[in-house]
Amino acid sequence: MTPTDVVLLGSTGSIGTQALEVVAAAAPGTFRVTALSAGGGNLELLAEQAVLHDVPVVALAHGGDGAVTRLRELLADERARTGRDDLAEPEILTGPDAATTVAGSLRVTPDALDVREPPAAPRAVVLNGITGSVGLAPTLAALRSGATLALANKESLVVGGSLVRAAQTRPGQVVPVDSEHSAIAQALRSGRHERGMTSPVTTGRSEVRRLVLTASGGPFRGRTRDELATVTPAQALAHPTWAMGPVVTVNSSTMVNKGLELIEAHLLFDVPAEDVVVVVHPQSVVHSMVEFHDGSTLAQASPPDMRLPIALGLTWPERAAGVAAPCRWDEPTSWTFEPLDEGTFPAVALARAAAAASATHPAVLNAANEQCVAAFLDRRLDYLGIVEVVAEVLEEHEGPAASADLTLDDVLGAEERARARAEELIAARA
Repeated sequence: MTPTDVVLLGSTGSIGTQALEVVAAAAPGTFRVTALSAGGGNLELLAEQAVLHDVPVVALAHGGDGAVTRLRELLADERARTGRDDLAEPEILTGPDAATTVAGSLRVTPDALDVREPPAAPRAVVLNGITGSVGLAPTLAALRSGATLALANKESLVVGGSLVRAAQTRPGQVVPVDSEHSAIAQALRSGRHERGMTSPVTTGRSEVRRLVLTASGGPFRGRTRDELATVTPAQALAHPTWAMGPVVTVNSSTMVNKGLELIEAHLLFDVPAEDVVVVVHPQSVVHSMVEFHDGSTLAQASPPDMRLPIALGLTWPERAAGVAAPCRWDEPTSWTFEPLDEGTFPAVALARAAAAASATHPAVLNAANEQCVAAFLDRRLDYLGIVEVVAEVLEEHEGPAASADLTLDDVLGAEERARARAEELIAARA
């Protein structure tokens, strides 16, 4: 069996570490990790990962020569500690473009793939687990290389949806890793929906009526808007279900994350934004649902474990064995669903409006939100101010009338202006 080559972006983050758990648990020879990229904030873990998986290339976004020297020392220490002194030292790339370079390193020729159907065992996968819009350039590089893109970086799709569409080299090249979108992709295999980035063919036929995104409700489910006025960073970071990075965790508490997922679903599956709905499901077992025109609804259920959608991203459309524990159907249990309180959590409606407004409005939403979350974590902005400032920046933005001629510079320019305006509004509130 020829192993699947894997490039892992964001290897020291939550998605990255769990992806390497999946790789390590697989049968020998299933995967070969050819490159890791990380921001540089946890060099000790990066060195452990590189030695454990004998990775030939490591990319560092930050740190410069000092970080490279330190990483080389840690790699040598790790080889000595594990008795693997025979391993070659990996090539180390540095700088803001390092992740983009390794993302495009798996060159896949069209004749290596059956373009009518995603391969059962993809020979090259780039898993983008970077957080934030900095993941856009690596996403585009991965797609242009011809590799399968296992996408956990929702921001790159939200920010540059039309660019991501244009960069694809074949239908079905993007495999979603967010648990909600993985659930939808799985459910869609039971019906006819041959539109969107995840589809292997495009005919325009569809049996889909609506997509239903489930949300845990976060740490503040059931609270009123007035009760959220004094929320602290520590409270916002205490998610009841998932262990995630700080930005994603705060976004989950404000429901901005669910708004970004709505835009992502709209773009991935080519379903109008108004036909993507959000319901609150505190148990986080039903990860999302697809409602069909005949009235039936298909749901994907599994305990909240990100290793399952990560593994599917690496092996799609096949399933690896024993990735996560299944639901227990022989024990009493109950699942509840309730409508989202959009008065208290207006971020989802804001995202739906942004998706309908222009090709750059979602980029502006994401950029402004990233600035606001950083300010909140630094205690420069109150909790309710996060979405309020984002809404004000969006209201002022004038996007292009059409997206056909949109360039990366257009998107980056809109982001830069949004960040600057958000900072002005943050300063004014302070």
